[in-house]
Amino acid sequence: MARAQGNGITRRGVLGALPAAVAAGRALGQPARPDGPVTLLVGATAGTGLDIIARLLAPHLSQRIGQPVVVENRTGASGVLAAQAVARAPADGRLLLIVSDPFTITPGLMGNLPFDPIGHFSFVTNLAFAPVVLGLRADFPGSSVAELVAEARRNPGRLTYASPGNGTPHHMIMELFKLTTGTDITHVPYRGTAQAIQDLLGRRVDCMVIPVHVAMPQAREGRIKVVAAFSDRRLDAAPEVPTLREAGVDMAATPLFYALLAPPGLPEPMLRMYNAEVTAWLALPETVERLGAQGMVAAGSTPEALREQIRADIARWTDVVRRANIRVD
Repeated sequence: MARAQGNGITRRGVLGALPAAVAAGRALGQPARPDGPVTLLVGATAGTGLDIIARLLAPHLSQRIGQPVVVENRTGASGVLAAQAVARAPADGRLLLIVSDPFTITPGLMGNLPFDPIGHFSFVTNLAFAPVVLGLRADFPGSSVAELVAEARRNPGRLTYASPGNGTPHHMIMELFKLTTGTDITHVPYRGTAQAIQDLLGRRVDCMVIPVHVAMPQAREGRIKVVAAFSDRRLDAAPEVPTLREAGVDMAATPLFYALLAPPGLPEPMLRMYNAEVTAWLALPETVERLGAQGMVAAGSTPEALREQIRADIARWTDVVRRANIRVD
């Protein structure tokens, strides 16, 4: 499923919808705002993309809803512990969850989750996408996707690619690339992104999926070669880099994503209020700039569009896990 690169929602339209959401809540006798402090739950450590977005959003949301908003990092099991807490929480709007790609990957990897990733959540809005590119070591004998694919087919299993670990989005995207191109490239998992990139720069692995804002400074210094963007259109941060389809690979866009969820059964007026407030924040120039500095593209959505995106992503990654016979201990 190709993801939109923007939200198609104007700030005026979002703000205009907010009074209607509040009025609807009053008319139905349902609260449109939480009646106490709100926690943004993050299933990752401080300093990660999830945490950065949460800490940027929290003060704005607090001001808009008139309640304290705090960020809590609850790590463990690739975000499963945080998601489980929200899936079992009251639908009072006081506990929200920020998720990223592992939310759609773990159902295929773990199978028996303690929650239903579709049925046990209310979907509020997308928050941002983080485009990724395909980087090759600087001395790779070729400078295009076609040459990488040709080399991989000549020597099955000999080429290597790095990732921050088994089951990470970088791992899954590269496995989808292998399935799409019919190539055999050996996975070398690391314990985190920094070490994986360091070994690509050190020419100890052949290629890697990398966030564009990390890759391009290295490419422009000649330390790696960036040969394609995993996107549907050329990226503003790297207009010289072709998309995969332009490079001859018919593979849908796979940017990393960040989204806001809530417990199941959140009252409709409160769901619409949160959607309106957060998408309005995403449309602010300062938000676009601050997220852009982290390699993210601010992008809100309707609750319905987010639900369908997550449903499609779960199906896609579950299929990749099955076809590539991926096992994570």
